[in-house]
Amino acid sequence: MSNKIQYRRVGDYLIPNLKLPPEEVRVTLGKWGMMHKSYLEQYNKVLFSSLLGQGKLYQHCADIENQARDMFDMLVEQMKIAEDVTEQLKEENQMEWVQRMGNIHQRAREIVCEELIYS
Repeated sequence: MSNKIQYRRVGDYLIPNLKLPPEEVRVTLGKWGMMHKSYLEQYNKVLFSSLLGQGKLYQHCADIENQARDMFDMLVEQMKIAEDVTEQLKEENQMEWVQRMGNIHQRAREIVCEELIYS
């Protein structure tokens, strides 16, 4: 195996023939994974480039996606219990239930973003 870099001539310049390693598994990212990928691309370019160069970017973002989804679901359930947002409330006063659930979802999203997505 040779470690010599192959070049191609483009006009007056020699450009190295570089290829990225193939991604092991091409995964479809959801909301959380795409948000993390965008964050890395914009604010943590070193890690983004490193993961991309190693062929591990999408797997990393998929792992964050799974962790974020699990954390979000857990937080919502814990907040519902702590704040007594029940099915009975849903039956008795739908508007209050919708408002309180919207508030819980928003707070859970903020926590997940702070703890996993933007770190």
